[in-house]
Amino acid sequence: MAGIPDVSLSAGCRTMPLIGMGTAVYPFGCETMRSAIIYAIEIGYRHFDTAAIYQSEQPLGDAIAEALLLGLINSRDELFITSKLSCNDGYSDRVRPALEKTLKNLGLEYLDLYLIHFPVSLKPGVNVMQLDKEDIVLMDFKSTWAAMEECQRVGLTRSIGVSNFSCKKLTQLLSTAEIPPAVNQVEMHPLWQQKKLREFCATKGIHVSAYSPLGGKGTPWGTGEVMDCHILKDIAQARGKTVAQVSLRWVHEQGVSMLVKSFNKQRLTENLQILDWSLSKEELHMIDQIPQRKGFPCVLFVSDVGPYKTLEELWDGEI
Repeated sequence: MAGIPDVSLSAGCRTMPLIGMGTAVYPFGCETMRSAIIYAIEIGYRHFDTAAIYQSEQPLGDAIAEALLLGLINSRDELFITSKLSCNDGYSDRVRPALEKTLKNLGLEYLDLYLIHFPVSLKPGVNVMQLDKEDIVLMDFKSTWAAMEECQRVGLTRSIGVSNFSCKKLTQLLSTAEIPPAVNQVEMHPLWQQKKLREFCATKGIHVSAYSPLGGKGTPWGTGEVMDCHILKDIAQARGKTVAQVSLRWVHEQGVSMLVKSFNKQRLTENLQILDWSLSKEELHMIDQIPQRKGFPCVLFVSDVGPYKTLEELWDGEI
């Protein structure tokens, strides 16, 4: 099995493995998560993605501690750990306390990457899965990002970035940022290829990371259309690969990193078996012709009484 390649991040101290293991599972929390993470470390995963809302920070931290005890890794420094700022902590005075709580949950002294989870703030204490439309607030990018920058300066995280940001929102953030975001983590797969956003991020030195590279089937934020796509199925059958491997290989060939979520040992292994082969020009052309549709438009953040009245306003026309 080929080793996982790295990518260098701007304004950061480390390289990031291009394939990471995601820990978002619905309903949030999973009894098998810890053992799956241990297995992932055994077979070579070194990048793990979590978030406060996923309720996976503590199981991930427990798995890291166990991996150290078992000698699967020699030190925490061998891992790249990403977590995210919840929307209800999207205020300048709540960023550092939220990150410190995350570090306590993980049992770590620092993160490798800390992201603003979404460019929207919620009233403090609100559960994003049970929010009322009146709870949605416009995020103050300038002050919130300044607090993120301070977290990097004091060593609580090695790099900082964002998630689910459009070109316009990135431009707004960059206009006042002293440290530019190293990463923009967004939905990306063959059915939502993010060409415009990737081109923009490339001009700004922002690395794009793909979540739901298989569509996130079976989750409130996912779609089953990726795994059911007949073009991907035809390519997979012709190549003797799974549909998942074809989709992941396509994402990898776009020069972005990806987060794959599975707690199944066979699939965890298969997800790494995409590095020693390539898609042909004809196959890439076939994938390029797939009609585009975002799987997770985030309608929950659209409201007549909130800062974003339509999906077009939320995504700045990039949907």
